[in-house]
Amino acid sequence: MTRAIPKKSYEPGAKGTLAGVRVLDLSRLVAGNTLTQMLGDFGAEVIKVEPPAGDTLRAWQTLGVATNWKLYARNKKSLGLELRKPEARELLARLIPTAAIFVESFRPGTLEEMGLAPEILFKLNPKLIIVRISGWGQDGPYRRRPGFGTLVEGMSGFASMNGFADREPVLPPMYMADSYAGLYGAAAVMIALREVEINGGGGQVIDLPLLDPVFAVLGPQAANYRLTGKVKPRTGSRSTNSGPRNAYRCKDGLYVGLSASTQKMAERVFRSIGRPDLVDHPRYRTNDVRVQHAGELDAIIGAFVAERTQAENVAFFEQAEVTIGPIYDIAQIIEDPHVLERELIADYPDPDMGAYPMHHVVPRLSGTPGSIRTPAPRLGEHNRALLAELNVDDVAYAQLLAAGIACENAPSTNKDDE
Repeated sequence: MTRAIPKKSYEPGAKGTLAGVRVLDLSRLVAGNTLTQMLGDFGAEVIKVEPPAGDTLRAWQTLGVATNWKLYARNKKSLGLELRKPEARELLARLIPTAAIFVESFRPGTLEEMGLAPEILFKLNPKLIIVRISGWGQDGPYRRRPGFGTLVEGMSGFASMNGFADREPVLPPMYMADSYAGLYGAAAVMIALREVEINGGGGQVIDLPLLDPVFAVLGPQAANYRLTGKVKPRTGSRSTNSGPRNAYRCKDGLYVGLSASTQKMAERVFRSIGRPDLVDHPRYRTNDVRVQHAGELDAIIGAFVAERTQAENVAFFEQAEVTIGPIYDIAQIIEDPHVLERELIADYPDPDMGAYPMHHVVPRLSGTPGSIRTPAPRLGEHNRALLAELNVDDVAYAQLLAAGIACENAPSTNKDDE
């Protein structure tokens, strides 16, 4: 069997396609760190420019372990600078000509107040790609509003669609808006980098609000509303496009997810549960009528599923070639044989946990795979090496530390959870 990537979780000497591409990352929290993690996984030199308190992710801890920081800051370096001091901004400006990409997530207007507006950065490096992450964008009436992902997930229309009709809208239990922005941002950076490296073009600004990617992935909601004049209701795990489709409770209290989004699959479901009469039933014979009578179908299928355990249901329906799968919790997925065989989870050497289980590099490339090379850095761990490029010797560095211009060691423990 051919593997897309080597069977290794930890490759400290590996190189990637983006080797030689330097990224200055001034962002905080998940969106920017997701973007730069992806670049770092494929070889870019990502330098996290951190304030004395460190990136806020350092404070998001579980039993005293900064699990978020360890994940999102892998393959990165840390440069501790107090950018509220002009001397620190001068040091940062001297690094700009060495970088290909500059990432920030300040509230719009802050970069300009710091004297680092895009036009100034372009004078230092005309080919610089500047990524500006915010909640709502660099312009518009909401540009100065706080932009946490929770607010975006609510305003985008996602929460109003998510959950059950007789209950409140449901916000996602993970960093959805930030993650989408990070992934869209990584793609945008590579498009801009191609313009520079292949087409000989100049640098540019990527305006990356959290709102836009979430709205984009919701699909044709605006078109559907304009056509029907109706707001899509919350339908739980049902689909308004095809049926049957739902989460069904099994005999052991676990759940399976079943989706029959094609006519042949729906007919196969009916036959497999011993109800071939449903194939030509006027209430279930086409997709349109199945969607209209989803509750009735769910009762029929749910009763069948409830007689078997999760494992028995999966085995039964897979034998019948019906599209079904277990609905796992994290305790189950980390023990799943497919997940283990594919090495979806990489155990990285870690002083706090012995081995830290993190997701492997995504996506998997056969010819130029990414790799996990280095652990998340300590605050200011790479100060000396990076500042040495600017001819800052040990004496001068000690003076920077004493003046609070450079910073290193332990960050604060602010437990901000947004």
